Amino acid sequence: MSIGRKIMAWIAILVGLFVFSDFLIYVGINSTYKEIERQDENSQIAVYQADATYVNGRIRGVIKDVGEVQGKYLKIELYTKRHVLVGKSYVEIKDIENSETQPFEVLFKANDVAYYKIDTVKEKEPGGELEILPKELTRGEVLLATALTFLILW
Repeated sequence: MSIGRKIMAWIAILVGLFVFSDFLIYVGINSTYKEIERQDENSQIAVYQADATYVNGRIRGVIKDVGEVQGKYLKIELYTKRHVLVGKSYVEIKDIENSETQPFEVLFKANDVAYYKIDTVKEKEPGGELEILPKELTRGEVLLATALTFLILW
């Protein structure tokens, strides 16, 4: 076997391992998410994905224009199965014309979320808003992650 064929075989093996590991990571992470329940009846807001792990979650949906959207913000409240409010988050509503939609996505960090409520409000309430993911990393965190990656690969 020539050297060129050996190199091509090793490249094919590495690409195959990369694709396989990426698939396993995707399946592993997404299998930990469980669907969370919605506890409101707002027809202007259609949620197509709402799921959470024990420590974080995501809610994705679309704001529809049915007449006039009441309020300037979308308020999302997250509760545990024992009806304890664990946090709230706000999404700004842009001006929506007739039959237009506005997509929204909330990535949150909260423990043991079982259900959520969505409402429209005119202004944000001070304090108590959840930390939204992903947050920006500091320069030190980026340098540390880069150094650790190089150590692992070396």
